[in-house]
Amino acid sequence: MTFLLRPATAEDHAAIQQLIAVSARGLSAHDYTVKQIESALRGTYGLDSQLIKDGTYFVVELDRKIVGCGGWSRRHTAFGGDQFGARNDALLDPAFDAAKIRAFFVHPDVARQGIAKLILQRCEHDAMANDFRRFELIATLPGLRFYATQGYTAGLPIQHLLEDGLTIDFVPMRKSF
Repeated sequence: MTFLLRPATAEDHAAIQQLIAVSARGLSAHDYTVKQIESALRGTYGLDSQLIKDGTYFVVELDRKIVGCGGWSRRHTAFGGDQFGARNDALLDPAFDAAKIRAFFVHPDVARQGIAKLILQRCEHDAMANDFRRFELIATLPGLRFYATQGYTAGLPIQHLLEDGLTIDFVPMRKSF
């Protein structure tokens, strides 16, 4: 299989949203309930189109189909798609702040084949080219295992309140170069 990594475009929006839903439903079922996943898809998970505008969000294609996505950000918002209300698009200062690793999702049919690693390496490379030497992210429970293999250190788990009163566990993680 040959994967093609490229910057995401506005035209990819619908395909990315579809991928996020398929990925969350398929890869999170062992860690979250169906209700948590569906609630997160409505109010938290999703595409942050600011990342596409910034040129820091990527997709991976296989046979012209988007099978992976993820990015990094030079902005304060730590997680959440366009529909997520807690946003802060102010720019980070690489002398003091950590770049944010954001919104990684992989299609279950091609999970664990190096797609997320390919995207993460690109994100770290690009962020370092923009003078960032530290990285932060908010991991889902299934993502926690992946990021740990890539040198990220977990903090204390947090419970994120979803829009319908449910909570979902996330884990802040960090890495420095």
